[in-house]
Amino acid sequence: MKLIALQLCNFRQFYGKTIPIKFGSGAKNTTVIHGNNGAGKTSILNAFTWVLYEKFTAAFSAPELLINQRAIQENKVGVSVECWVELQFERDGKRYQLKRKCYATKKINNIIEYSQAKLFILVSGDDGKWYPPLEEPEDIIGQILPESLHQYFFFDGERIDNFFRNNKNNTIAEDTKELLGVKVLDRAIEHLKKAEKALKEELQAIGDPQTQKLLKQQQILESSIAETQNKIATISNRVKQLEQDKKYLVSQLQKLSGADQLQQLKNNLIQQEINLRRNLVNIKSELKQLLSRYSYLVFLSSITSESLDSIKNSRRKNLLSSGVKKEFIQYLLEQNQCLCGNPLLPETTTYQKVAGLLNQLERDSVEVETSNLEGEINNSHNRLTEFWQELDRKQDEINRHYLELNKIEQELEKINSKLRNYPDLNIQQLQQQLETIDQTVKDLILEQGITDQQLSTYQQAITKLSQQIDQQKFQETKQILTQKRIRATFNSIERIIEVKKRLEEQFRCSLVAKVGEIFDSISFTPYVPQLSENYELTLIEQTSGQPTKVAASTGENQILSLSFVGAIIDRVREWSRHNTLMGPDSSTFPIVMDSPFGSLDRVYRTQVAKVIPQLANQLVILVTKTQWRQEVEAEMASLVDQQYVLIYHSPKPDCQKDWLKLYGTNYSLVCQSENQFEYTEIISVKPIKKH
Repeated sequence: MKLIALQLCNFRQFYGKTIPIKFGSGAKNTTVIHGNNGAGKTSILNAFTWVLYEKFTAAFSAPELLINQRAIQENKVGVSVECWVELQFERDGKRYQLKRKCYATKKINNIIEYSQAKLFILVSGDDGKWYPPLEEPEDIIGQILPESLHQYFFFDGERIDNFFRNNKNNTIAEDTKELLGVKVLDRAIEHLKKAEKALKEELQAIGDPQTQKLLKQQQILESSIAETQNKIATISNRVKQLEQDKKYLVSQLQKLSGADQLQQLKNNLIQQEINLRRNLVNIKSELKQLLSRYSYLVFLSSITSESLDSIKNSRRKNLLSSGVKKEFIQYLLEQNQCLCGNPLLPETTTYQKVAGLLNQLERDSVEVETSNLEGEINNSHNRLTEFWQELDRKQDEINRHYLELNKIEQELEKINSKLRNYPDLNIQQLQQQLETIDQTVKDLILEQGITDQQLSTYQQAITKLSQQIDQQKFQETKQILTQKRIRATFNSIERIIEVKKRLEEQFRCSLVAKVGEIFDSISFTPYVPQLSENYELTLIEQTSGQPTKVAASTGENQILSLSFVGAIIDRVREWSRHNTLMGPDSSTFPIVMDSPFGSLDRVYRTQVAKVIPQLANQLVILVTKTQWRQEVEAEMASLVDQQYVLIYHSPKPDCQKDWLKLYGTNYSLVCQSENQFEYTEIISVKPIKKH
C-alpha cells in the first residue's frame, strides 16, 4: 500500500475542503505535519483510520462529533452538511480512490441529526479512467491491510507502549498471524469444521413454502433495477457534455499567446498517455491469450519426462515392433501371389500363414503413433522455453509502459502548475475551469460507481431469490457425495494444523531476532528483548550471567514497541517473498505516527529519528514545534519530501499567537479567527530553492 494523497472536508477542526496532503516515497520517504496541541494532528491520524476502517484511536475524544461545528451552524435548518475523507493510494500498479462520507442536518431547536457513514471506492484502469471495482470496498481494504492490523501502522507515538501494557487478552499473537498469512489457515480450519458439521446435516429436507412471496419480491427488485439504469444513463450523458466543454476550453487556451505552446505540449503528452494506455490494454490482452493457450505446458515437465522413459523401455524390450506395412500384406493377399512369385490361394496353408501376419502387424500402427507422440513431447519442451521467453518480454513491455506513464503524469502536473500560476489571468481562469471539469467528472464517475454497486446488489438479490426456489432439485445429488466429502474434510483439517504450527514457529524465531536488532540500534541499555510463544514481549538483563526480567521505563517500552512494529514490517516483507500463503501486499508499507518523540530524552530522540524512516517504505509523522527539535530535524531533514503546517484559528480575542520557522520562513501555528468559530487550516511548506 503506497499512500498518494489525503484530503478532508468538514472533518473535525477542518472547515470546508482542505488542500490535498501528498506523501513522500522512495529515497525521500518522509512526510512531516507540524501543529500545536489541539490543532488537529490526532484528527489527521484518525482520518486515516476512519476512511479505511471507520475506527478511531484511544486519544480521539467524542468521535460522534465528527462533522465540523462551524459548517453545521452556518447551514440552514433542514439542509445537510457533508463531511468526508478521501484517500488515494497505490497497490500492485493500480491506483485506488477511497472516500467515506457522512452528513449532519440541523433540525428545529438546534437539534443535530447525524447520518450513517458510507464508503465508496474507485480503481484506475489501464486506459486512465476510473472504475468501480467488482469487489466490495471493505473486502479490497481487508486484502490490502486487514482491519485488525491497522494499529501497527496508524498509531499515537506517545501511547505506542500500550501495545504491551494492560493487554489482558494479548491480541498481538492473533494480529501477527494475520500479517504472516497464518490466520487464513485458522479460518480454513474453522470453516472446514463448520463444513463437516453442515455435511452431516445436509440430508435433511429444506421446505420452501414462500415461493410466491419470493417471486413478488423479485418483481419489486426488477422495478428498482430499471430506475437505477436510468440514473446511470443520466450520469453518462452529463459526463459526455462535460467532455465537450473541456474540448472547448482547451481550444480557447490554444488561442491565447503564452499558453498555446504549453497547451500544445500538454495535448501531445495527453495523446502519448492515451496511446500508452491503449498499448497497455492490448499487451495485457495478449498476455492473457498467451497464458490461456500455453500455460498448461508448465505442468507437463514431469509427465513428459516419464513418457519418454516409458517409450525407451518399451523399445528396449521390443514391445514396439517395426516391419512391413499392413497395407502391403493385404495387397499380396488380394493379388493371390507372394513376393517370391508363388501363388497364394485361400485354401492353402501358405495363404493362412501370410494372413495371420496381419494381427502381428497391428503393432506397426502403435510404433507410428508412438513416434508421433515422441515428436510432440520434444516439441512441447521447445514451446515451453518459447512460452517463458514471450512471457518475460510481455512483462518487460508492461513495466516500460508504466514507467513512461509515470513520467508523462509528472510532466502534465508541471504544465498544469505553470498554467495555474501563469501571469495572464485569462489563462489562469481557463486552467481553473478545466480542473473544475476534471474534478466534476471524477465525482460523477464516483457517483456512477455507487449506482453501479446498487444495481449489482439488486441483481445479486434476484439471483439469490431464484436460487432459493431451485435448491430443492439438487438435494438427492448432494446425498451421494456427502460421505466422501466428510472424509476429505477431516484429512484436510489434520494437514492444515501441521502446516500452521510449523509456519508460526519459523516466523516467531525470525521476528524476535529482528526486534533485538532494531532495539539494540536505538537503546544504549544492555537489555535484550524476548518474545514468548504467546507473543508476550519483555526485556531481559543478562549482565549477571542469569537472565532476569527488567521493569522497563516508559521510554524503553516506547522503543520496544517501535522495534516490534518495525520488526513485524521487515519480517513480513521478507517472509512473504518466500513463505506466506495469503496476506497483505508486501511491496510497500506505510507508518503514520502522531507525536513519536514526546516522552523521549535527547539521546533516544536522536536514535529514534535515525531509525523510524527505515521501518517502513513511507513515514508520516505529526509533531509539535518542541518535538521537531534540532536533533530530530537534523537527522530527518534529508529524508523529508513533503511538509505541512496546521494553522489553528482561535476565536479568543486574547489568544497567544505562535509560529514555526522552516527554511527561513515563519509559518503561523496559532492566529486570531476572523469569526466566532475555531477551525484549522492546512498549508504546504515550500522549501527555498538553492540557485
